[in-house]
Amino acid sequence: MFSAMEREAIVALIKREVVPAIGCTEPVAVALCTARATELLGQQPEKIEVKLSANILKNAMGVGIPGTGMIGLPIAIALGAIVGRSEYDLEVLRDANAEAVEKGREYIDQKRIAIDLKQGITEKLYIEVKATADSHSATAIISGGHTTFVYLERDGEVLLDNRSTKGEGETEDDVKLTLRRVYDFAMTAPIDEIRFILESKRLNKAAAESAFTADFGHSLGKTLRGDRELKVMGDSVFSRILSYTASACDARMGGAMVPVMSNSGSGNQGITATLPVVVYGEECGATEEQMIRALTLSHLTVIYIKQSLGRLSALCGCVVAASGSSCGITYLMGGGYEEVAMAIKNMIANLTGMICDGAKPSCALKLASGVSTAVLSAMMAMEHRCVSSLEGIIDEDVDRSIRNLTTIGREGMNETDSLILGIMTDKC
Repeated sequence: MFSAMEREAIVALIKREVVPAIGCTEPVAVALCTARATELLGQQPEKIEVKLSANILKNAMGVGIPGTGMIGLPIAIALGAIVGRSEYDLEVLRDANAEAVEKGREYIDQKRIAIDLKQGITEKLYIEVKATADSHSATAIISGGHTTFVYLERDGEVLLDNRSTKGEGETEDDVKLTLRRVYDFAMTAPIDEIRFILESKRLNKAAAESAFTADFGHSLGKTLRGDRELKVMGDSVFSRILSYTASACDARMGGAMVPVMSNSGSGNQGITATLPVVVYGEECGATEEQMIRALTLSHLTVIYIKQSLGRLSALCGCVVAASGSSCGITYLMGGGYEEVAMAIKNMIANLTGMICDGAKPSCALKLASGVSTAVLSAMMAMEHRCVSSLEGIIDEDVDRSIRNLTTIGREGMNETDSLILGIMTDKC
């Protein structure tokens, strides 16, 4: 069904989009850009000027920075300059320690860092960092993807300039997908070619378990395992799906120095695409092969939907990621392509319109809402109950239903995005 070349391209796509990350990917991407500008400069910057798209600013304002006990962009930028290494990609702050944090505080106190909105751009994922020291300067720009450098310059010498050759989320070797192709690939790919997806299970489950005995964010995952909560919800596979997913988000948004496996530039999307599938699979006694195929189906579905939605939008990413996990759970329940398509339609009919108002500890609540809907949608699909094309934005064709979702998120909610940012910045 797929040639070796096609399989290789899809595997490469998954490996490019499903990668480890420490901390929220927006401030970490800013730290990455700062690290690269510092490397180009060749010395510690005396001044760092950062210009960001509104969506990056929105997602970086209220989230904990790993290993610092601090919130927001200034400390991420400072650490990017002090200990960041661009070769680490989204684990750029891996080497942060107490000494670096103290130096970072000094950077902030000395007002070496300036942060502003970048004017006149349409790109929703845009980071520009200019680092200066003595009479030298260096500029690095990330655009379109959290690790995609499109411009590098030192002292007026342009080392890289790809600013006009790619649009948001585009690469020259993008794989064109449909839900049918996603499903067929996940079901037929040689298991050894996709076994690597199990690393998402290991990392994200460990992140969740690290927060069960700690206090990160709002500790939603830990709370859901309390005696009172178990009396209400029961100790079931459903309650464990909610608690594991929320707990990993608690750790990530609360600034825990633990890696998670991200999807399409978002750790929360990676968590949501992974843990519901893992918990359900372990509960139902899934074989290793079934777990690999379910996780591949979930993650690749998310990648497919994000191809048309874009990296950042006013639509909460948990809607997309939970749609992926609903597909994985449906497969583990014994469903085939027809049931998987039904699950997607049920998800779109329910959660479309959930806003993204920035990365923050309360994202755990949204992830819990998303994965609870994922389970509900899977159960409905297995009973062959599906929202029809007579209802709302659902189309008879599942891929058109997905396009309806992404069009709303990408275009229809632009004014919502502006209003959200205005409300958030007015509080500052």
